[in-house]
Amino acid sequence: MLRELHLHPDRLLPTESGIRDLARELYRSVADLPIVSPHGHTDPSWFATNAAFGNATELLLVPDHYLFRMLYSQGVRLADLGIGGSEADPRAAWRILAENYHLFRGTPSRLWLDWVFAEAFGIDVRLDGETADHYYDTITDMLATEAFRPRALFDRYNIEAIATTESPLDTLDHHRAIAASDWGGRVLTAYRPDPVVDPEFQGFAQNLARFSQVSGKDCDTWAGYLAAHRAMREIFKDAGATSTDHGHPTAATANLSATEAETLFDRVKGGDANAADAELFRAQMLTEMAAMSLDDGLVMQIHPGSFRNHNARLFESFGRDKGADIPTRTDYVHALKPLLDRFGTESDLSIILFTLDESAYARELAPLAGHYPCLKLGPAWWFHDSPEGMRRFRRMTTETAGFYNTVGFNDDTRAFLSIPARHDVARRIDCGFLAELVAEHRIEDWEAADLARELACDLARKAYRL
Repeated sequence: MLRELHLHPDRLLPTESGIRDLARELYRSVADLPIVSPHGHTDPSWFATNAAFGNATELLLVPDHYLFRMLYSQGVRLADLGIGGSEADPRAAWRILAENYHLFRGTPSRLWLDWVFAEAFGIDVRLDGETADHYYDTITDMLATEAFRPRALFDRYNIEAIATTESPLDTLDHHRAIAASDWGGRVLTAYRPDPVVDPEFQGFAQNLARFSQVSGKDCDTWAGYLAAHRAMREIFKDAGATSTDHGHPTAATANLSATEAETLFDRVKGGDANAADAELFRAQMLTEMAAMSLDDGLVMQIHPGSFRNHNARLFESFGRDKGADIPTRTDYVHALKPLLDRFGTESDLSIILFTLDESAYARELAPLAGHYPCLKLGPAWWFHDSPEGMRRFRRMTTETAGFYNTVGFNDDTRAFLSIPARHDVARRIDCGFLAELVAEHRIEDWEAADLARELACDLARKAYRL
């Protein structure tokens, strides 16, 4: 039996009628504001070439690890979904998603995808095994039209700016092609040095050799290695970067002397480092990156707390970033102290902290950001980029850090069309939270209206220097 796909206009808004009325009014005031997407992982080649997306599976399933990790948890083979370069039939992969779409009931993925199906493609029946081919054909046919090319979608959804994320080993050719084109979309890069700052990153020694080549600096010495980072950061800035991004296992920082740092670097570059050496080197490099940010003005993002590629067999077969990353406990108070002892009072330095450990929100992160001038709190991230996760973030941080020590919303996604869907969810949740504050007479209605706009796009512009 075919079931109707209908997006309720009050979805995610408070259930109490009076508060919901105010939340509706706030939401209407921000629903159509520009999207500022200052951190994410979309592919810059999409915007450089403006080539049509091939099919529904290529656009919506393959880039979205939220989807295939859930399917994998229920016994679906990643090879059957076309993940990791496997040559699965895309229609067959889409049918697997459709037949298992019930698995996503109650999840943010269901919210995002239903929005995409209804709002982007105008589909009015629910996805299931019976409608799988209808969905696949409708979406794939529409993707072949000019209206669904990447640049047209960028403009259609009023994206003001979007940041991709590249390593220092990237040539940035796609960003140069975008800049040289006659298209006006603002696509930025962000400096993500993990492959050359993490001694436990696969191929680290080879990455250092490549780093020497692309930077023109001798990365065989500590001084040359630091000079390579400075040189590449300038190249990234020239390509539009306003931020750096650091995906370390922990939030550990260090403040070694130059001699100690040089000795440590000699150990890690030669492959003689143990796990403690690797952690100390990553810790020192966060402090070095903060020093460079103070010099060149790039905003620094720290994304710690993920045990990446936890499934060893999956990593061996399919490589990195295949949905097997698991949150871990994270200590920020002690871990950040060496960096903050050196730079915590620098108001010209901007460090945005993220977490996968929600227990740290009220205990550590909000008090830290509510004190140190250099710190801001990133929004609910990854596993917590969800209605309940966003509510928990606001409830656990606002009283101590306020709104203005946070940075609005960023979508942090590889799935292009989930960007407007995710921003819509964030705006609805924030408007509901603000409406509750007004109903409790904690803020005035005009303050809520100001804050709704700030949270929707203004704070992100300011925080990421856009």
